[in-house]
Order: sequence, then C-alpha cells, then structure tokens
Amino acid sequence: MKIAILPGDGIGPEIVGQAQRVLDLLRDEGLPITTETAPIGGAGYDAAGHPLPPATLELAQQADAVLMGAVGGPQYDKLPRGMRPEQGLLAIRKALHLFANLRPAILYPELAAASTLKPEVVAGLDLMIIRELTGDIYFGQPRGRRTNAGGAAEGFDTMHYSVPEIERIARVGFEIARKRSKRLCSVDKANVLDTSILWRETVSALAPEYPDVALSHMYVDNAAMQLVRNPKQFDVIVTGNIFGDILSDEASMLAGSIGMLPSASLDAEQKGLYEPIHGSAPDLAGQDKANPLATILSVALMFRYTFANPAVALRIEQAVRRVLQQRHRTGDIALPGEKSIGTRAMGDAVIAALRSA
Repeated sequence: MKIAILPGDGIGPEIVGQAQRVLDLLRDEGLPITTETAPIGGAGYDAAGHPLPPATLELAQQADAVLMGAVGGPQYDKLPRGMRPEQGLLAIRKALHLFANLRPAILYPELAAASTLKPEVVAGLDLMIIRELTGDIYFGQPRGRRTNAGGAAEGFDTMHYSVPEIERIARVGFEIARKRSKRLCSVDKANVLDTSILWRETVSALAPEYPDVALSHMYVDNAAMQLVRNPKQFDVIVTGNIFGDILSDEASMLAGSIGMLPSASLDAEQKGLYEPIHGSAPDLAGQDKANPLATILSVALMFRYTFANPAVALRIEQAVRRVLQQRHRTGDIALPGEKSIGTRAMGDAVIAALRSA
C-alpha cells in the first residue's frame, strides 16, 4: 500500500499529520503501508515554482492512493492564475483521471445539536453526493478574459460535457445506489442549460440498465432548497462538477461541520485521492484548532474503495464515533459553553480509540 502524502497549505499539514498517525498505527500493526510526502498547492509553488511540481505528480502517479490536506492561502492571491494553489489541485485531478468524487454526508447522532437545522430534520441523515470531477465549467474551453466591443472587460468560461463523460459518472451513481437504498437523484439545470439537457437525456437513457434503481431528476436550485428543507428524502445524488461542489458544501453543514466530511476522488480502476472537503482555513493555521476528523475519515474511505478493506475502514469510522460519544470536540463541533480540544488532542483521542478496539 504505497500512499503519497500531500499536506498542502494552511491547516493541511496539521490535519494530515493526525491522519498520518492513523496510517502509522496500522503499519505498526502489520499492514504493508509505505508513505512518502511531497508539496502541492502554495507549498509546491514555494518549493519548486509550481502548484503541482513534476516530482509531486510523479509520486502521485506511482502511488496506489493519495492523501491530501488542502491548498490555498491569501499570500498566493496575486500570483498569475496558472500558478495559484488551486490549479495544482485541478491539475492532479485531471492528470490522475479522477472523474468520480464521492462525498458522503453522515450526521453522527452525537452531533445532531451542532447542525444548523432542527435535530428532527437531520437526525439519521446518511446521503452520498457523487460529483463529476474532470469536466464542466472548471475545465471547459474556451475560457479567459477579454475586452468587448464596448470597451468593457469581461470574463468567460465554458460549461461542457460529452455523452461518454456523463455516462461514466452516471454509472458510478447507479452502482452505488444499488448498494444502498436503490434511489438515485440526478441534479441538473435542464430547464435552462443545453449541457444539462444532454445530461438528463443521457442519464435517463441508462436507467433501463438499472431497473432495480429508482431514478429521479431535480433542478439544482430546487435541490439546494430541498437539502435544507427535507434532506432525508435523498440517498444518492449524482451531478456535475460545479453543482456538486456547491451542494456538497451545503450538505456539510447538515452534518454539523464542514470539518466532518471526507471525500474520495476515484479513477476507473478505483485508485483514489482522498481529502477533506474543506479548504485550507489560513485563519486557523498553526493554532492547533482545526478538526482532523474529516481527514481521518478520508483514510477510512481509502481503505474502503482503493484497498478494498472494509474491515479497516469500519474500524476507523467506529473509532471516530467513539471519540464523539466520549464528548471530544474541536471548536467547530462544540456547542456554546462546551469544552473544546485541539487538533493534536483529537488525534490522540482517535489513536486511543483505535488501540482499544
């Protein structure tokens, strides 16, 4: 199990450090785990003049899986677009052909009061958002800036999907729905966008191949509303890159904090890049305040999908659950007046839970 570790920027090194401790414990117990660390994002630019240094990409390509923290920071905002930290993240997704982004949103009962919605609305929440990751407006061409005929500056991006791209991600949605509650909701904007009309037609055309899965469609604006109105109506959502980016961040607050949501970005062979869905939080960096649980849960996803070891995945998930049952809380999931602990202490608690399992 060769794992590339890419801590990134901001709180990235702190949260990845706690996930690394989980990997080290599993290695010490006998799993054949090897890790190697490399810079990405702003750290990549600082080290090698590029947000995705060639050596980092080579390491990621040779690894069986990649564990990443987060990228970005205000000190890089004035860099040329191609050198900004976020370009390193987009580039590695593209280079590794990571087209399927899985973002589970699970509300642990212990965190029901931390959700911004009423407990009765979110209690028992367990949904999966599947986001297409290498197409759409983030990668479509042409894109850029120009001066129009009236002399005003304008920017433009292109939303683009092909039938094979849509079929590929839709099949992931159908297959995952088969293993859950056999309900798949495809989210688009087919009442306005030609891209979404093609999306809906393509997903609908696949449905007869999955007669055991109930397929529904929903416009993205309605889906955003329904996620806060009645989130438990959803089980699996499949959608495009930009819609999935927004909806999964919205879903994170249903689960109590964005610091609780892991993600897996997979290629066609189940090789994956695993990361929390949150950003680099530069305002928290270096203060031992960040929540490492989403990153640790990303390690669980790694064992579930890339290494096909659900027993280890479940063990990590259960350790996180026990930590929450023991009332350990970082600041983002602590209620007013409730004592909170730091990043390292939360890592200590997870390691203790794993050792006692």
